[in-house]
Amino acid sequence: MNAPARISPYLSGNFAPVRSEDIYSDVPVVGSIPELLEGTFYRTGPNPQFEPRDPNYHWFGGDGMVHAFRLSRGRVTYFNRYVRTPKWVAEQEVGHSVFGTFGNPLTTDPAYVGKESGVANTNIVWHAGKLLALEEGHQPFEMDPENLSSRGYLDYAGAARRFTAHPKIDPETGELVFFAYMAGDMPFSKGMAYGVVDKGGTVTRLDRFEAPYSSMVHDFLVTRKHVLFPILPLTGSLERTMSGKPPFAWEPDKGSFVGVMARDSAVKTIRWFNTGPCYVFHPMNAWEEGDKIYAHVMQYEQAPLFPMADGSPGNSDTNARLALWTFDLKGNSDTIRREYIDDAQGEFPRLDERRAGLSYRHGYFAANMNGKAGVAFDAIAHIDHKSGKRVQCVFPEGDVPGEPVFAPRQLDSEEGDGWLVGVIYRASENRSDFFVIDAQDVAAGPVAVAQLPRRVPFGFHGNWVGA
Repeated sequence: MNAPARISPYLSGNFAPVRSEDIYSDVPVVGSIPELLEGTFYRTGPNPQFEPRDPNYHWFGGDGMVHAFRLSRGRVTYFNRYVRTPKWVAEQEVGHSVFGTFGNPLTTDPAYVGKESGVANTNIVWHAGKLLALEEGHQPFEMDPENLSSRGYLDYAGAARRFTAHPKIDPETGELVFFAYMAGDMPFSKGMAYGVVDKGGTVTRLDRFEAPYSSMVHDFLVTRKHVLFPILPLTGSLERTMSGKPPFAWEPDKGSFVGVMARDSAVKTIRWFNTGPCYVFHPMNAWEEGDKIYAHVMQYEQAPLFPMADGSPGNSDTNARLALWTFDLKGNSDTIRREYIDDAQGEFPRLDERRAGLSYRHGYFAANMNGKAGVAFDAIAHIDHKSGKRVQCVFPEGDVPGEPVFAPRQLDSEEGDGWLVGVIYRASENRSDFFVIDAQDVAAGPVAVAQLPRRVPFGFHGNWVGA
């Protein structure tokens, strides 16, 4: 008797792809879109155009699809497009999947091994008049901001060949600060890159260095004066991959390191601070006070979504909580001081980006007040770092909000004066809404929701671009 086919959890429910590209004009709105909220919210995520070849398909490996919500005069228009990377085009031409997850050569069609396998599925940012679809294995991919047509890769990373999904835009200089891990030609190397793109879109700096070991470095931290590179024990290994074991796995015995460098210094000056095993996908913000650097991060005790190095399951029940990391630049110790500052479980921390890299007061995140693991968020939370108070809007059971993105009321408004925008999945109706929440009154819930007639699959990150 044949065993039933294994269905990946990342291909069912609201992880399942939506393969049509649509335009919905004048989406029905419940409530009222604020008069000053004019612009476009772009959000991306994995959405494989064909059934994956890899029986162990990972959510992070799907083709990028960008979803856009354009707001004008209180009305909402929605449209979506695939990012037409070389991988997407190659598979479109043959009519089926030919690449393994993360370009794994063991599960890639031999005719396509070594060919461009980028998916541009993790983040989408606006800088220097360009809309950039990003994932951490490849260069930025430019999209047309008006209709989401694909324009192609930009060469920002040079010989490093890779670019982070989480560059930081300095609110004072307009610079795009970026890094890359496993940089260069060698898969799963310890190579790192650090670069800067000026406000006009010209690369002004690109350096290379080595990390203590090969690590999946999903995000990093930038302050007014420093940059911090977290090397945490979610490791990559070519040898492990070629033996049929996980390409990326949790190896806590390697410990955790964070390289700290002054932004105006050479990479040879990096100072490596250390701490015990932990993992961070996303920081909220970092800043300096005197001779100390402080960082708010969503900290896991163990990396979720990935197995152990021997292929055995990892801890699927782990969740992140907001923690404070302290680096004493004048101290005699290279140990990072870590302490949790809030007991709510959550992810996708955001802030008013006009305070990125600077001291700040207001932070926001998607929260699991229900205690469930994974992306089953049921609330949007606001934490006031001055008072330490957290408030949240908890949604009905089955409703799953995504990352809350801040949109300022006006460019010169005070910090936190604006709205949170994002996407929420309505499980009972199997469709999604776009929400608008007053960032100064999160507990009151949405002031407006635009009701789509279909789902927006679970995804990662988005950003607001004002009109």
